[in-house]
Amino acid sequence: MPPAESPGPHEPRRSRPPRTPRTPRRNPYARLFRIPGATAFTIGNLIARLPMGMFSVSAVIMIAGARGSYALAGAVTATGLAATAVVAPWTARLVDRHGQARIAVPATAIAALGSLSLLLCVHYGAPDWTLFASYAATATTPNTGGMSRARWAHLLKDDERAVHTANSFEQAADELCFMLGPVLAAFLCGALFPEAGTLIGVVLLLTGVLLFAAQRGTEPPPRGRTTDKEKSPLHARGMPTLLAAFLATGAVFGSMEVVTIAYADAQGHKAAAGVILALQAAGSCAAGLLYGAVGYGAVGPGGSAHRRHVLCATAMAALMTLPLLAATLTGSLLVLAGALLVAGMATAPTMVTGMSLIQQRTPEGRLNEGMTLAVTGLLGGIACGAAAGGWMVEHLSPAGGYAVPVTAACCALLLSIAQACATSTPGPRSARPHAPSAV
Repeated sequence: MPPAESPGPHEPRRSRPPRTPRTPRRNPYARLFRIPGATAFTIGNLIARLPMGMFSVSAVIMIAGARGSYALAGAVTATGLAATAVVAPWTARLVDRHGQARIAVPATAIAALGSLSLLLCVHYGAPDWTLFASYAATATTPNTGGMSRARWAHLLKDDERAVHTANSFEQAADELCFMLGPVLAAFLCGALFPEAGTLIGVVLLLTGVLLFAAQRGTEPPPRGRTTDKEKSPLHARGMPTLLAAFLATGAVFGSMEVVTIAYADAQGHKAAAGVILALQAAGSCAAGLLYGAVGYGAVGPGGSAHRRHVLCATAMAALMTLPLLAATLTGSLLVLAGALLVAGMATAPTMVTGMSLIQQRTPEGRLNEGMTLAVTGLLGGIACGAAAGGWMVEHLSPAGGYAVPVTAACCALLLSIAQACATSTPGPRSARPHAPSAV
């Protein structure tokens, strides 16, 4: 092959096409908060969400200290949980229909009055029934995490990957608030006075919701009242099975908390239980943030949300065996703490993918109601898991109690598989307005 001739002195040299500069890999979370108003509503929501992990612990410390009965304290908080399971979906439906600011502010004010009423009834020795009535009034507290996720879904409705990152951030924020909330409540009640946790929690809740509601530019438009009979999110394709999976996942959380406290108490280190559970939440928080940054395409293409959910539930079921093995084989709290740290790393990705499926399956205009149903299922699972874990600890052993979260995680996996099979054929497009390219 003859060599290429070099251009003559009067011939122009051929210019090479310019190289396309490489786009630097940007932080997906930084991209979220470049959206105008996103930082402001997130700060308000985090302030409002922190008391969610404070109120129950503060109520138990306050009631048990004044009345000398943990049974009464537990019954009062259980009544509030049951009331929340009934009232929260209706509050969420009103939020979807009339707007976040219009409903969340008065609903929060009613809940704050309920908490203050509980504080005064305990302090002044009112009859026991007033404690139940007061704490039941706090059930109007709006689902601030759901409202925040609804804003992200509205702002990022054309970008499924960004919605995934936003859901991961919100789940990490949940873990962080429920990790710091009980610690802050116990510190305030012990360092100041027994009612301090409830009082400061009310101030934080009101302040956060007012700041959040003031950001009207990012609020999803209310759907208003329609004349047609609307389809409930409960009747959406695959939704009942998905909510049952949330119930089983909640049982993992509730049983793990009770069993860990009992196990640490049996080892003579009950005070260490809070630190050990905080490690589990820290592992889940870190995994949630990492999953939001790199996990979207790590286990499948963007349209395989069901596959991601099954894989995350599989990881959760497998890792939940680590605390059981650590408790039964070693008897060491240090080893158990490490096992819980690792086991917690699968819970946040499972919750993130579950919430993504909830968003895809909820009918248009009822997103906050759908996510509140998921949170209600989660809370119900926490209550059932706590009861089952307590029964196992009492009738078997604290170490054997770790079989409950393993069983609950396996149930969540089976339900996830069933949900994926039930929705393997395309459903009506109206059920998936928030992720047009999904499923």
